[in-house]
Amino acid sequence: MSAHPDDPTGVVFPEAGGRRSTTALGRSVVADALRAGDPAGAAAAERETDWRRGYLLHFRRLVEAGLSDRATALDVARGGLESLHRRMELRDDQGEQPLAGLAPAPGSGSLSTVTVAGTAAEERELSVPLHGERLRGDALLRRLDRWVEAGTVEPSFAHAVAEVARNPDWLRLDDRRVVVLGAAAEMGPLLSLLRWGGDVVAVDLPHPDLWRRLLERTRGLGGRLHLPVRAAGAAPEDLAARAGADLVHDLPEVLSWLAGQRHPLVLGNYVYADGATNVRVSAAVDALSAALLETRDDVSLSFLATPTDVFAVPEEVVSEAERRYAARGLTTAVRRPVRALSAGRLLRRNYAPGAVPGVTDALVPQQGPNYALAKRLQRWRAAVARDAGVPVSFTVAPPTRTRSVVRNKVLAAAYAGAGRFGVEVFEPGTANTLLAAKLVHDLRVGAPHQDLPWQDEAWGAAHGGLWRQPYDPRSVLGIAVVLGWGSTRG
Repeated sequence: MSAHPDDPTGVVFPEAGGRRSTTALGRSVVADALRAGDPAGAAAAERETDWRRGYLLHFRRLVEAGLSDRATALDVARGGLESLHRRMELRDDQGEQPLAGLAPAPGSGSLSTVTVAGTAAEERELSVPLHGERLRGDALLRRLDRWVEAGTVEPSFAHAVAEVARNPDWLRLDDRRVVVLGAAAEMGPLLSLLRWGGDVVAVDLPHPDLWRRLLERTRGLGGRLHLPVRAAGAAPEDLAARAGADLVHDLPEVLSWLAGQRHPLVLGNYVYADGATNVRVSAAVDALSAALLETRDDVSLSFLATPTDVFAVPEEVVSEAERRYAARGLTTAVRRPVRALSAGRLLRRNYAPGAVPGVTDALVPQQGPNYALAKRLQRWRAAVARDAGVPVSFTVAPPTRTRSVVRNKVLAAAYAGAGRFGVEVFEPGTANTLLAAKLVHDLRVGAPHQDLPWQDEAWGAAHGGLWRQPYDPRSVLGIAVVLGWGSTRG
């Protein structure tokens, strides 16, 4: 698998043997990350001949290597980031340089700032859309309790959102600006922050239709949108035609522009792209994050982790999943013959008995190694930045019916059938409002100190039930697809 040959500029994969291979890059980065903590795992990753299907084991090992030792977990994160920055390249008309050499663009005048203020009154109360209603006050608190009882979110997540609901004055983040990289992302906080009267710095591709939609929404809300525009080009009355920046191709210019912002920044990573481009844009964001942290001392970071990944979880979560496994009515009537007929591949228990911490593996093969690597970069950056004292908001987001999911027929069917296994799939408006509230909490209060990076990731998670359900997620994926297939047709 290789990056598209018609796009050889900007942040690019390293060239080897006349091609830019995403497989070679992913395999090398994972091996380099494992080298200090799991030398045998590093060697196995380097020898992997079928990376497209075999990556699952190696990404699990990246988590297992740092379960009990903080230094090793950080070595994994630093090793992976260093390898990526050393291997990925920034290519322009003047040639190529490692991504690690990212610096502000000379002159830094290609992008300027335009501010658009909304005309509505800011909302002074947290309300969350759900099934055609908006939950607020006691109704919202009761719903949070129900999600905890169902195992849909961790108690720490519900506590964080409830604390914001009880302190609505926190919602207006007027002492900082949140930079939303991937401004149009369905899971991002942009609209919620604007609704609450905040200042949002928006970065997304220079697509006029995208910006017209964002500008129209902004004008009907109570906050202020700060966007990058080209100094010249289109008619001045058509702001949407001049707005935006491409992180893959305009990275030095975006760095210069953000470095010059006058307010404390929260750099929020909400980018997504298909296939190999997802790694390119995620690498660009990570390089931007590292460079801004070097340039400024008032930068915080924000990340949303995908629930379809490998995570370590505490004993309480493992115990609850084991209790549910023992209580399932399928135990003898269905589960045993299904497991026998599938040679143990279906309906496996979620955790090995007595495992502390447990490791839940919800990687979805159909999403592929590029997606897994792009998301793992964010977890590595969060761990390294937090260790350096940088304020970090990190939340495992729930499964959500975003456009990128529902256009994949297999994933759409799996999500449709997930409820049979105790997994709740959220609508985008519900998920992004809850996650924006969690971001506000983290910026106002912060997460508690944890001894190990995996504990930082587990705190405040909203995994939709994947962690506390009785079955290994991949062992029920096919069944969920079959059960959900009918509801996604037509």
